[in-house]
Amino acid sequence: MQDYKKEFIDFMIECDVLKFGSFTLKSGRHSPFFMNAGAYVTGSQLRRLGQFYARAVHENFGDDFDVFFGPAYKGIPLAVTAAIAYSELFGKEIRYCSNRKEIKDHGDAGILLGSALRSGDRVVVIEDVTTSGASIEETFPIIKAQGDVQVKGLIVSLNRMERGKNSEKSALDEIQETYGFPAASIVTMRDVIDALDKGDDSGIITKEIKVALDEYYAQWGAK
Repeated sequence: MQDYKKEFIDFMIECDVLKFGSFTLKSGRHSPFFMNAGAYVTGSQLRRLGQFYARAVHENFGDDFDVFFGPAYKGIPLAVTAAIAYSELFGKEIRYCSNRKEIKDHGDAGILLGSALRSGDRVVVIEDVTTSGASIEETFPIIKAQGDVQVKGLIVSLNRMERGKNSEKSALDEIQETYGFPAASIVTMRDVIDALDKGDDSGIITKEIKVALDEYYAQWGAK
């Protein structure tokens, strides 16, 4: 595992973003862990978060893109901080764009925030986590409606590695097959478990939590 991935796992724990326990997800599934990107709230946290995204994007997609698109609402700060970090780390100016939940009909009118999307633009979509792939169903048509815009890929912070909506494949694998662009993550839950499970009760993933994780993935894990 690359050093930045291990650092990111520790960072999620430090920021109280990744928690273990008992949680009911939006999908209705009962999960032994939960990730909430809304817990990144300080300037230093957001700065580091953007750097992790920038490194993962560069590793997975190179420099062959022009815009970070962050779906409203949580994706907005992710796209902004990633664009700042990408400029600092890799010396390339990346524009940011997001959508509004409701179309604005006055002033800065329209459905988009930030940069307009122009024909020929290449876009990387930035999200926090994808469980079922529902968000991209809303986002993809908005992006494609702006003209000849190419989605180069989707990056999330955590790949939950569980089944998507329509098959036993992971949500990220379903997205790749459905939309034809690659989907990647900063880390996977396998990375998280490998990093935090010490095989006893001395770490964050205790024996009890490990049993709950094993049972969860036996039921919901991607094949």
